[in-house]
This record gives sequence, C-alpha cells and structure tokens, in this order.
Amino acid sequence: MSSVEVELLNSMGNDLTVANAARVSFQKHHKTLTEGDVRLIKYLAKHNHWTPFGHVQLQFRIKAPVFVARQLVKHQVGLVWNEVSRRYVDDAPEFYNPELWRIRADDKKQGSSDEVLERDSLVFMEYWDLMTQAEKLYNHMVEEKKIAPEQARMVLPQSMMTEWYWTGSLAAFARVVNLRSAPDAQLECRLVANLIDEKVSSMIPLMSSWDALKQATPAAKEKHGEET
Repeated sequence: MSSVEVELLNSMGNDLTVANAARVSFQKHHKTLTEGDVRLIKYLAKHNHWTPFGHVQLQFRIKAPVFVARQLVKHQVGLVWNEVSRRYVDDAPEFYNPELWRIRADDKKQGSSDEVLERDSLVFMEYWDLMTQAEKLYNHMVEEKKIAPEQARMVLPQSMMTEWYWTGSLAAFARVVNLRSAPDAQLECRLVANLIDEKVSSMIPLMSSWDALKQATPAAKEKHGEET
C-alpha cells in the first residue's frame, strides 16, 4: 500500500527575480524587493504577463499512481518530465491505496459524484486480491521465467505507483495547480496539486509571485488551457 508524495528538490529565483525580469524592458534593476515590486508582480499576473514568472524554476520529485501521472503529463508547456522506467526497474511494485471508492456521476463530463461506497464493501478486498495476483504474476515472469521487465510490466495495473522528476517554471506549475485543484478535477490529481501548492506556498522568497499567479483570472487559465 502506498500514498502520494511530493518533494521540492530544487528552486532557482524569487520574487525579485520576477520583478527584475519585468523591469529589464526599461533597463531597470533592483537589488532588494520593494513594495513597488510586489505591486508589479500582482499587475503582471492579473494582466496575463507570464514571461517574467518563467525565470523562476522549480524541481519536484513526485510519487503517484500511474493513472494520475498519465493525466498530469499532459501539461507540457514550460515543464520537463523524467520518470522511473519499468523497462529497466524490476523492483517489487507498490500500489495505490484509495481511502474510498466514489460512485460514478450521472453527468459523464464529471468523473465521480459525492456519493461513496461503504468502507466494508467487498470491493476493497477484491481490489487488493487483484493487486496481489498482479504482483505475483509479475514476480513469477521476471524471477522464475526470466521474462524481460519491458514485457512483464504489461500485467501491472494503472494503480501501480510511479515516480518522476518534474521541473519547470513557476508560471507553468501555477497553471497546473490552478487547473488540477479545481473542483471538477479528479480527486487524486487535486491531491498532487494541493501538495505542490503547499510546498511552494511555504517558500517566503516566492510568496508574492505564487499568490498572484494562483489568483490569476479564468481567462488567463483558458489562454494557457490544459485539459482537466
């Protein structure tokens, strides 16, 4: 059983980086952050001037189930992604442990409803039985039959945990968080987005820029639209 993890590995730049990137148009440069810089940062985000925020870079290590990773990897603008490869790695697989099962929504555009399955439902037991069978078959293929991991991985389900490095600009991660933390995003994707938000929000040198980007208008999101 495993759960989602988000770790901030590296960062480059701060609020002053953003302000100076914008002010270079007028050949201006500040050595310390001023109240005017903070106002400028808010103006940039409000009016969809995204490029100055691209000068701040973040790198995360994220661990999540495959079905979540395959949704998040759709975000390509301003981001790069390197993932654990099951072609080479044959360690014992880990599987996502859902706290509950959501009932399908009547509206097909919304994946799930607020209604959940009872915790004592047989589905929980059947789910883990299936995960156990998949792991046993995979281990049998790799260890006993010496089948190449690049083929044996075909029996592993989408609930298997994967891990990747995700690096990109502050603006790009703000788009991810704004879209994937929205009420109509899948709950498990919202969990990753909220953890990213939590990590960046705690970085004092970036608080003004991050807050401004998160408050960007819906029009700004549509301009850089990604699927939810």
